[in-house]
Amino acid sequence: MLSMKMIINGQEKDFEPSLSLENLIDSLSQNKAHVIAELNGNIIKSSEWVRTTVAEGDKIELVTFVGGG
Repeated sequence: MLSMKMIINGQEKDFEPSLSLENLIDSLSQNKAHVIAELNGNIIKSSEWVRTTVAEGDKIELVTFVGGG
């Protein structure tokens, strides 16, 4: 099986090729409603995740906001 390497929050990980940012976030996150995604230094709106394809060597930062009180 082919795979591609990306850097996710500073750690190298392997994923299947031709993956959308939304699929990637789904595979890593339980609640994407509270996720902010940065791809190669650019913040990507959640409405664009499904149309954004990730590639070999991409650097992705995912930040999850947690509420409390």
